[in-house]
Amino acid sequence: MATDDPILVWGGGAIGGTLAAWWARAGLPVTLVDIDAAHVAACRSGLRVQGPVDAFTVPVAAATPDTLRGQYRRIVLAVKAQHTESALDALTPHLAEDGFVLSAQNGLNEHRIAARIGADRTIGCFVNFGADWQAPGEILLGNRGAVVVGELDGLVRERTLALHQALRVYEPEAVLTDNIWGYLWGKLAYGAMLFATALTTDSMTANFADADRTRVFEAVAREVMKVASAEGVTPIGFNGFDPTAFMADASPAAARASIAALAEFNRHTAKTHSGIYRDLAVRRRRTEVDAQIGDVVTRARAAGIQTPALARLVELIHDIEDGRRVQSTATFHALAAAC
Repeated sequence: MATDDPILVWGGGAIGGTLAAWWARAGLPVTLVDIDAAHVAACRSGLRVQGPVDAFTVPVAAATPDTLRGQYRRIVLAVKAQHTESALDALTPHLAEDGFVLSAQNGLNEHRIAARIGADRTIGCFVNFGADWQAPGEILLGNRGAVVVGELDGLVRERTLALHQALRVYEPEAVLTDNIWGYLWGKLAYGAMLFATALTTDSMTANFADADRTRVFEAVAREVMKVASAEGVTPIGFNGFDPTAFMADASPAAARASIAALAEFNRHTAKTHSGIYRDLAVRRRRTEVDAQIGDVVTRARAAGIQTPALARLVELIHDIEDGRRVQSTATFHALAAAC
């Protein structure tokens, strides 16, 4: 697959908007698709990236799903996990017969995509850079983080190499892996910790640096790792997260060291709170909790594994979404009681 094939980025939020901006600035043929007409119009005039990593404005070709025309061989799916199915409904007519979809999302959406278009047309991607959609045409990039791409079967193909090169335009240290599932499950464990931080109004760093909260983060991560092991996955670490520190035979000291490393990593970002926190406190919308943490709980139940902390975490996030609770230390303590 040629490296100059047009790229269609479906979803112009924090992840999709960041990648599209870098690719457009580098002169790669990229088109952004988003359901927000105001965001689409702003991107056409100039998508603005701001923050300590870089600051620039670049026009990006953009369209709403109903105005998009043509077919594409390379589609990067970057919508919220809970919108994967509806996005697939809209993008599939624009997927070329020999094309594929790269999932630049949180969770295990590669399974859902593969079920719709085939595993051979689905590629996994892991991102951990800190970005926020601020307003139409505005993205805050708070820090760099790991970016990884890999085929679901672990093989390396021409298209994988081309995608790796494209991702290196944004992140020069992007990784080409033969174990993308290991990264995705690692992100799920870290993601469970981030959902826990969003139960409060405190920053990610303040949460991870609080010794009294460590056992909660340890508990949710250990439960995710237990399910990953049951699925035969070997998780891989990144940016301070050490999956081996949360395995069944790992010591509490190892877990504390990894959580301290996460506090240090997040101390150096302009993005102080997680996207989950922003969904709840700023944008007032549903989070990805069902598609991420709820998915792990469902898989655990099928394998006969108990995940009381994760199940309670899902309940508490729903309580905040539905207005039964507020983000507070009291809500965090309700999770601690399940750990």
